[in-house]
Amino acid sequence: MAIAKNTICIWYDKDAEAAARFYAETFPDSSVSAVRRAPSDNPSGKADEVLTVEFIVAGIPCLGLNGGPAFKHTEAFSFQIATDDQQETDRYWNAIVGNGGQESACGWCKDKWGVSWQITPRVLTEAMAAGGDEAKRAFEAMMDMKKIDVGAIEAARRG
Repeated sequence: MAIAKNTICIWYDKDAEAAARFYAETFPDSSVSAVRRAPSDNPSGKADEVLTVEFIVAGIPCLGLNGGPAFKHTEAFSFQIATDDQQETDRYWNAIVGNGGQESACGWCKDKWGVSWQITPRVLTEAMAAGGDEAKRAFEAMMDMKKIDVGAIEAARRG
């Protein structure tokens, strides 16, 4: 596999491989392509421990780095996954939250490694793009939700 020109590097304490394998099992067009081990002891680990993991999440190339506990994830970075219906929204949300993750507001959640995800039904994105009163109603409905309720957003769009 050729190295991508631009890759998202995600810092993990020590679980980059477990995270990458979870993403590969959860999202289509996702896979783990390489696991690289440290050639010698380093500040975040010992020789032969997993140092980096090359993986793809929903078509986006990523590199997981087991860098130790120095840096933590924040909502300043998130994956945004567009969903087509409530079933797909539920599947991704439940996979992340049900695997030790945490619910947040407005379609946001965190996986058990602290990486933020936006599970965003296309109906919400389309409502926001429509603008005007339709966007306002959909936005106001979303503000009271954790996981997005597709039916409630569709009802808000209609007024």
